[in-house]
Amino acid sequence: HAAPKAGWSLLVQGGNPADPKTGAKFHPQTSKNGWFSCPDNAAVDPQGRLWITTDQGEAWEKASGTADGVWALETEGPNRGLGKMFFRVPVGAEMCGPCFTPDGRTLFVAVQHPATDGGEKFTSSGKGSTFEDPATRWPDFQPGMPPRPSVVVITKRDGGLIGA
Repeated sequence: HAAPKAGWSLLVQGGNPADPKTGAKFHPQTSKNGWFSCPDNAAVDPQGRLWITTDQGEAWEKASGTADGVWALETEGPNRGLGKMFFRVPVGAEMCGPCFTPDGRTLFVAVQHPATDGGEKFTSSGKGSTFEDPATRWPDFQPGMPPRPSVVVITKRDGGLIGA
């Protein structure tokens, strides 16, 4: 922190890489599901990968055309900046708070306010999302249960490293 100068380079720059107006920059092999818009939170796993969560709010349709979620990005080597979509949130929610256990075998993420942000645009009817008739009933999917924010705990069935 006391050095007279420093160097840095961008890993990625969010936005639709097919739209030159966004100025997006991703690895050239990034798939149609590997790019993201509106990064909000980040975490680094024990292997050094960067995990980004997004919050597009009601602008999701313009920003990316799809729901928010979690993306993993390589930070070193020939795949530096290559993003991979890992988890999508339910309709109208945002993803936040990624946090790994020290062994990298568990990832915690928080799903905030499902069925709120632009929920009517996810449905073919175009109806709004209300308490009585929400765009989703995540995480219970039971009639009469409202959508609820939740912390999701992600593990692999074999107990291995997340993202491996």
